[in-house]
Amino acid sequence: MEKRTLRPVQLLNDAPLAPLTTFRLGGPATRLVTATTDDEVVAAVREADDAGTPLLIIGGGSNLVIGDKGFDGTALRIATTGFSLDGTRLELAAGEVWTDAVARTVEAGLAGIECLAGIPGSAGATPIQNVGAYGQDVSATVTEVVAYDRTARETVTLTNAECAFSYRHSLFKEHPERYVVLRVRFGLEDAGGLSAPVKYAETARALGVGVGDRVPAGRARETVLKLRAGKGMVLDPEDHDTWSAGSFFTNPVLTADEYEAFLARVAERLGADVAPPAFPAGEGFKTSAAWLIDKAGFTKGYGSGPARISTKHTLALTNRGGATTEDLLALAREVVAGVREAFGITLVNEPVTVGVTL
Repeated sequence: MEKRTLRPVQLLNDAPLAPLTTFRLGGPATRLVTATTDDEVVAAVREADDAGTPLLIIGGGSNLVIGDKGFDGTALRIATTGFSLDGTRLELAAGEVWTDAVARTVEAGLAGIECLAGIPGSAGATPIQNVGAYGQDVSATVTEVVAYDRTARETVTLTNAECAFSYRHSLFKEHPERYVVLRVRFGLEDAGGLSAPVKYAETARALGVGVGDRVPAGRARETVLKLRAGKGMVLDPEDHDTWSAGSFFTNPVLTADEYEAFLARVAERLGADVAPPAFPAGEGFKTSAAWLIDKAGFTKGYGSGPARISTKHTLALTNRGGATTEDLLALAREVVAGVREAFGITLVNEPVTVGVTL
């Protein structure tokens, strides 16, 4: 195959990465490549793999914690565009801005992702994390993912089942060095302009309807945007509460035995009449990381340095301006240790860490 090269205008050396992340943290990359087509993405990946160069994929940068020393290798920024709607079938290029894509589907009167409005980042990241919020997960609507398989050195199309989706997890997250998402295809619903059935109690309350009811899709989207904004979860460059990765920790999923031990710790610490949030999850239960953090003593705004817990939501760790990645990690480690001591549960970070560990 003829070797493909990237246009020089797309290359930067010793390139700052902090501006490409919502945390606005992290050191530079040895080399930054910006790809605007699928072919350019594949060419850049192959070039790095052939040379044995470490490769960092960057989309919207909303789920990245990059170390202060930066990245010694090639950072590939995926800036591809493409929005195709055929009836209820939607195809998005990986670089499409997710929240804009959601808005366009709602404008088209389609349901299925309206409650995922306001989530920062790119479309290509959504199946990796199995992005979800307010009762919807992309796994419910993703039909296929087109990705470059670095092991097989070919572009593959994976079905929903092959993506192996679970809570905030997927095949792509299980094998982070293997697949580079190029396109994501969805099957949406034409419900005459109505939303999918509302599944999340907080959303239902805000809408003034019951769980399982439908509302105009645009109304559902606007309600979710207001709920997210109230928690600092809609990007705003003027609001340091949004200088974050959104939810920094995943909600713990506990086995039945672990849940019983957890309830005993709650009763011992907070009293027998206190019932923590709990939702069935397989054979066990899922509880709230935000609740754990708050009850362990880390309230909104906690911290005295440039990295603090959001003033709007305990699940978001934020850069108040002038923070370093080490400042952020020190806060995260303090929270993890405090929750473990209080409740015997070890929180797991949701964002991907680059060059650092918790």
